[in-house]
This record gives sequence, structure tokens and C-alpha cells, in this order.
Amino acid sequence: MSDAPAQATGERPPEPEQQPSLKRVMGPSLLLLFVVGDILGTGVYALTGQVAAEVGGAAWLPFLVAFIVAILTAFSYLELVTKYPQAAGAALYTHKAFGVHFVTFIVAFTVMCSGITSASTASRAFASNLGAAFELDLGTGVGITLVALGFILLVAIVNFRGVGESVKANVVLTCVELSGLLIIIMIGLWAIGGGDADMSRVTEFDTQGQGVFGAVTAATALAFFAMVGFEDSVNMAEECKEPVRIFPKVMLAGLIITGTIYVLVAISSVALVPVAQLGEGDTPLLQVVEAGAPGFPLRVFAFITIFAVANSALINMLMASRLVYGMSRERVLPGPLGRVHPSRRTPWVAIIFTTALAVALITFVGEVPALGGTTALLLLAVFSVVNVAVLVLRRSPVEHKHFRAPTIIPIIGAITCAYLATPLTGRDNEQYRIAGVLLAIGVVLWFITWLVNRRLHRPPGDLGDPENLGVGGPVN
Repeated sequence: MSDAPAQATGERPPEPEQQPSLKRVMGPSLLLLFVVGDILGTGVYALTGQVAAEVGGAAWLPFLVAFIVAILTAFSYLELVTKYPQAAGAALYTHKAFGVHFVTFIVAFTVMCSGITSASTASRAFASNLGAAFELDLGTGVGITLVALGFILLVAIVNFRGVGESVKANVVLTCVELSGLLIIIMIGLWAIGGGDADMSRVTEFDTQGQGVFGAVTAATALAFFAMVGFEDSVNMAEECKEPVRIFPKVMLAGLIITGTIYVLVAISSVALVPVAQLGEGDTPLLQVVEAGAPGFPLRVFAFITIFAVANSALINMLMASRLVYGMSRERVLPGPLGRVHPSRRTPWVAIIFTTALAVALITFVGEVPALGGTTALLLLAVFSVVNVAVLVLRRSPVEHKHFRAPTIIPIIGAITCAYLATPLTGRDNEQYRIAGVLLAIGVVLWFITWLVNRRLHRPPGDLGDPENLGVGGPVN
């Protein structure tokens, strides 16, 4: 049947088939654990020493500033996710605000790429830590790669089984990784109370001659990687119960919990271990355990690290697959990527697609240098766009009530995020080179998607009435 009448009236052609909606299983408790688990991730287990190397004993200050910047942007995300409680997150908001297919695609690709690359690196880190915990000689090549591939496939199976199974696994993994950080805090408090810690270091600055402001800014740009993750939760909006009601209190609570933990971990670390020693190696928190509790079984902490990186991989792959699903239903990505399994109610094609990309990264790329800094750089650029999108979308009201951020907050959020993404913070040029390569790949993929959509006569989604956007199905 010809679709000429639909084109003549400006209406979009009908979908070839009605896809089932995603399954709403996440209440406030599961969503809170998702947010906390995603933010904690693997970053804090390695970043504390690097932040201390930038700024000195006052390593807690960059984490505090990063928390403030993150919570400013979180207000913008909260307004948008309660206004448009649908999958796809930042890409969806960009799509609605600016209506430029290319810009929307690049934002979607940037967020997806950050999640998949982080998950791939976490998978390799899982393999390395597994070998260390069990004293296995996996080497640095084929052995690590095979274990990492097996792990990412296991993550895909859990993801496919259903969001219920995924978030339950996240509950267990989050509790384990949270226990590791609480151990650090308790060891620090015990040492401080017993007079075995040097609290004078906590207020010392070692700025390497660049001034306090420059050192704190550079350290904040690094510490911000530890705060990202809250934005992933908005991609789960279609699998949350009453997202408009629960998101504001849950996301803000998650940020406050993790921000407090980071500050206390940083204080405990510098009070127990000299800054110069803390900045050496990839296991700064292990040094804190050795210094504050010499009798503590270090293998236990190695297992906790394994769970932490496993959780990062699971949550990032959950986010990436839901983003691909949501943008397919927006007609920014090819339609088949939006298919939902009829019984599992999970976006199975998107899961296969994102897992294939992760497998390629693990096999052919391995660990990407400066991954943390590059991921933070890309997401800071995305956050700048989201903060601007909030202001633009104020001109497009919706019928239901939603969270509204004070106007000054997205303005300050856009400025601070944009500034932290510039070379003025002292970022390594390698981060910009990696980001440039990733964005170049994104441009190529956009052109391919544009050709596919043109051949299939599938224009991008209507940016008018949200009910006509084709994102998701009916509410259960």
C-alpha cells in the first residue's frame, strides 16, 4: 500500500508492527541502587591517588567541586526526564530541543560510545583482577581478552533476561562495591580516632607551581569522571514505576550519598598515606587498607574490586542498549534496533548491537589510553548541551506536572560543564585526540544511517506532540 496520503498530510507512515512496551519493574529502592552503583563504578578505586597528585592533601576538594557541578546538571536532567519520561536521555532531549538529526545522532553516539567503551575497559579490568585474585597467569594478551569476552557475553545474557534480573544483579554488586568504600571510611575513622592518622595533610595544597585555582580545576576535571553515571538512569525511565514522581528524590539522594562517600574516602586516604605514595600505582585504596589495617585480608579487597568493575560493565551496557532502543523508536537510528522481545520485554536487537561493539573494542582495541579523562570530556560536552536544551524546551510545555529547575541552575551548569571541557583545565591533548577519532567515527555512522533512512523512506520522528514520537509503548 502506498504511503503517499500520509506524506501529503504531513503525517508519519505507520509502523510496520506494534512493538510491546518495556517492562516497568524499578521502584524507588531499585532506582536508587542503580544510581548509586552507576556513580560509584570503578573510578574512585583508581582516581583518588591521581587527584591527590594534582592538588595535594586537599584531594577531597576536587571531589566536592565535581559533586556540585554534577548536581547542577542533575537538576536539568530531572526537569527533562519528568517532562519526557522516555528512554534515550540526552539524545532525546537534544532531538526535541533542536530538531537537527545530525546533532541528535552525534549526542546519542557520544553517550553510547562512552558507555560501551567504559564497559569494555571494565571487562578487561575484570579479567585482570580475576587473575590477580585467584593468582592466575592470564598474561596481558589472549588470556585477558578471552576472559573479558566471556564476561561481556555474560553481561549481555543478564541484560537480555530482563531488567528485573539486571537490576537485581546490580543490587548485589552495588552492595559489595559500596562495602569496599565503607571499609576505607571505617579504617580512616578508626585511625583518626586512635591518633594514627596525619590530619594536617588534609588541608595541604601541592599545586606543582600552577596556583590553587588551576590545580583544583585540573583535579576537578579528573575527579568529575568519578561523578558521572547519574545521567544513565534517565535511560531507564520507561522501566521505572511512576518515573515523574520518583526520579527527583531518588537521583538527588543518590548524588548526595556518593558525593559524601567520595569526600570521606579522599580524607581517609590522604590522612593515612602520604600524597606522593598515594599517587603511585593503580591501587591507591589498597595502600590505604595496608596502612590503616595491616591485618586486613587484602584478597578480600581484590574481590570487592572485581565486583565493582563488573557492576560498571553491567550498568553501562544496560544504559547503552536502552539508548539505542529509544533513539531507534525516535527514527534517529534504523528501525530494527527498536525491536522488543515479546516475552522477555527487553530491547534484544539493541542488546546484540551494543554487545557486538563491545566485543570489537575488547578484541581489537583493548584498553584505551586516558579513557577516564576522555569519557569525562565527552560527557561534559553532552551535559553542556543538555543544560541549554532545558532552557530551549521551556517554550514547549507539556500537560502533566513535572519537576522544574530554577532558571539560573542550567545556566551555571552549562557554563561550568563547558569550561571543564576546555584545554584551560590542563587536560592532556591525548584526550582530545581520542575524542576526535570517536566523533569522526560518529560522523561516518550518521551518514550511513541517513542513507538507510532515506532508502526506507523513514524520516526522523515528529518533534511536535510527544504522543506522536513513537518512543516506547503504553504505560503498564
